Amino acid sequence: MKPATKLFALLTLTGSLLSACSGMSAPLWGVRATPTAAQPLPVQTEPPTAMISIPVVLPSPTETPTATRPPIQIVQALTATPAPMPTFDLQASDGPPILYYTQSGDTLEAVAAHFGVKPEQITSPAAISSQGMLMPNTLLIIPDVLEETTPAELLIPDSEVSFTATGVDFDVEAYVRQAGGYLSKYEEYLGSTGWTTGAEGIERICIENSINPRLMTALIAYESDWLSGQPKGVLGEDYPLGYHDQRYKGLFRQMMLAVQDLMIGYYDWRSGDLTELTFLDGKTMRLAPQLNAGTVALQYYFAQKMTYSQWLQAIDSQTGFPAFYTQMFGDPWVRAQIVEPLLPPNLTQPDLILPFEPGREWSFTGGPHSAWEHEGAMAALDFAPSTDSPGCVKSEKWIVASESGLVVRSGFGVVVLDLDGDGYEQTGWNLLYLHVGTEDRVPVGTWLNKGERIGHASCEGGVSTGTHLHFARKYNGEWILADGPVPFVLSGWQAHAGEKPYEGTLTKGDRTIYADPLGTAKSIIFRDDD
Repeated sequence: MKPATKLFALLTLTGSLLSACSGMSAPLWGVRATPTAAQPLPVQTEPPTAMISIPVVLPSPTETPTATRPPIQIVQALTATPAPMPTFDLQASDGPPILYYTQSGDTLEAVAAHFGVKPEQITSPAAISSQGMLMPNTLLIIPDVLEETTPAELLIPDSEVSFTATGVDFDVEAYVRQAGGYLSKYEEYLGSTGWTTGAEGIERICIENSINPRLMTALIAYESDWLSGQPKGVLGEDYPLGYHDQRYKGLFRQMMLAVQDLMIGYYDWRSGDLTELTFLDGKTMRLAPQLNAGTVALQYYFAQKMTYSQWLQAIDSQTGFPAFYTQMFGDPWVRAQIVEPLLPPNLTQPDLILPFEPGREWSFTGGPHSAWEHEGAMAALDFAPSTDSPGCVKSEKWIVASESGLVVRSGFGVVVLDLDGDGYEQTGWNLLYLHVGTEDRVPVGTWLNKGERIGHASCEGGVSTGTHLHFARKYNGEWILADGPVPFVLSGWQAHAGEKPYEGTLTKGDRTIYADPLGTAKSIIFRDDD
């Protein structure tokens, strides 16, 4: 159990290709319903409710959790008072250094990449480590080597991009219905769920990708007339989020691209891999190094579809999307105070075991790679049970719980295990198991002890070329990079990224296992008896 919590109530394969996978769905679209007349856009103005401190009681391994979920748990992360200005003499440089106060999720390596310097060029009056996350509000003294950059204004909190506890009280269906526009009557046919409303599509893509549903709803409203009005012409009907690509017609495919761009911006900034933007007119611009991950997610999203001048208008805090978002849902920075910082600097992974039974042969077939869509958070690892046949075949081998927790989602090939047991996958540690077959899959509400059975690997959910398990971690709604400051460690095996996605390794002591989608000998892994 966490040392301190605050609760608050919200308003409402071994010889063939085994594991190439993606969480991206493949919907089949149907006839659109007749839209209604436009209505004024609804506005959410109610502030978050106050927090109260009460003890948290988790279900014991023998208890059956009740159907009603308890109030959301919010982890009280460590914070620090900004350090005083140093009195020692700074090293000579071409100009005065930049004084930067660290943000949640910062690492020394990523900050150095953002500022275009080497980690050893960064100094601080406080003790800083080259490993792990830095304490928020730690003063760093950094040489000023960058010239022109994007605007440095923070546009949106991280917690409004990731699906955190601040998004749990948002009722997408009610909001869309109240808006009364084209979206409220829209339906699409999905292979997995049949006829699906626009609101249901938003809810599903947001929960699967851990994107805040307020943000996705606002982007649809900002980019089109779907929410409170009617689409304008064929382009407005086919491309509601402005991606003019015939392969991505319709709302759901458009949202898939939007989610992918948001996740690239957010998580590649987190890791330090993203440092500049390229706009539709070919102009490139270095990202301002002081930005937070949420702001970069928005900046990257708009840059994929706009010229530089159009982009400046879209990110303008007074007249662009940030102002539009506040008008719809109130001040996002007020909501952020409830849950941020999302990643406490002392964050450590629970003691996880490999997600299969001991003594059974599996293969490490891919990873680290994206948590859900084709690109984004490099948070997932793939494991495939040894089989006698290639492709999507039935496996009798069991997937198991890597740690004790409560099953909060089970369906469409997915099981989510909530390790703090509060019933919400937007708080604390959560484990995502993807491609879990329907047969024998554990139901929602089940409390599992570490090592207990979840189900069998399959090809269900997303896109898969062979029977396997796709496995990833989230903390407070944010995907945790497999080879990041909180590394993915399973039964002592630590994940390391390769030169390309899927081409990583697992190491334990002097032993190394290499990811291989063919399930060859170099990828075989066994879990020892615990």
